[in-house]
Amino acid sequence: MSGIIGHTVYAILGAKAAAQRKSPVVSLIQRHWASYLAGSYLGCDIQTMPEAICVDTGREVGYGTAPLDKSPLTGGHVRPFYFRFESRDYRPRELHETFYGRAHLTFGWTRQQQHLTLPWQHLSEFCRAVVEDAVTLFGPGERPLAYVLGWMTHLVGDGLIKSIWPGVTLNLLDGKYTPRNRPIQDLFTYHEIGRKELQLNWPALLADVAETPVEPIQLHYMRSTSPRGQLACDFPDGWIPTEEKLLQAVLAENRRYLRSYRAEVLQELQLERTDDDWQCREELRRATGGLSYPEMIEAAEKSQFRRALWQIAEAVADLFGEIVRLVPDLRRIPGHNGPTWQELTERWHVA
Repeated sequence: MSGIIGHTVYAILGAKAAAQRKSPVVSLIQRHWASYLAGSYLGCDIQTMPEAICVDTGREVGYGTAPLDKSPLTGGHVRPFYFRFESRDYRPRELHETFYGRAHLTFGWTRQQQHLTLPWQHLSEFCRAVVEDAVTLFGPGERPLAYVLGWMTHLVGDGLIKSIWPGVTLNLLDGKYTPRNRPIQDLFTYHEIGRKELQLNWPALLADVAETPVEPIQLHYMRSTSPRGQLACDFPDGWIPTEEKLLQAVLAENRRYLRSYRAEVLQELQLERTDDDWQCREELRRATGGLSYPEMIEAAEKSQFRRALWQIAEAVADLFGEIVRLVPDLRRIPGHNGPTWQELTERWHVA
């Protein structure tokens, strides 16, 4: 299962929670919705690339670093996928080890990089420096800042759902975030929350995310370019400018693969009408221990999964609020799109 469903909804709900608090960043998010949602997924998960090649069809399959023993297309053999850059081949795991911790900050570092792990209580300080640089170094356009705000929702969502930091109370089947309950989380979020409650057009939304450009500020906050700005001043350690071109290529590959992989995600989450009720794919049922789709919904409801999503969204709004407090420039973001057409008509006396 891919995390794009969960992280997209964390970002959407986080924006709603921030809007309830009348946060000034919400109007900017709304103006750059696709970039905000892209930041919430591609802003962190640099392993978005194939894991293997289906031998029978030659097509790319799987998701980077997730083991794949056989082709999901034919059930036949697969061979490893290699990402080629400047005459060298990289396995997704190698790229994951190089860059994953740099995007996630509070976890995901290799043993050799452990000294760079950012304590959770310093997350707002790091984000504050990045936001200041988004305004002063990567402005005056708003899109980089929207992307950064999306990235921040991923940091919060992962930190809470993966128990890096307390704040989410959830016991779904066998824990908070486990191989057995992840299909339930994705299916419930996609259908019950996304389609039914938020009325999301998932195919259009994921297509927009895949078409967003690589944002140079991502190389900056991952400290994979030349040190500069407030981030370099406050966090001078761990910069690796020698890997800038490689990371640029990886981020472009993330978008290239997502254009095709999103169809696989959508297909995997589809429901089929049976004589009794709606049912999900058999492999997802096996992953949960044999639960039917109605039983998955019942388990999610019993665990108060909606409350867990609410807690994550509130934590996102908390972080947005703290960043607005620390970066006064954010309070000057235009909170509306100017006069309405009716107001202009009356002002211009053309009615």
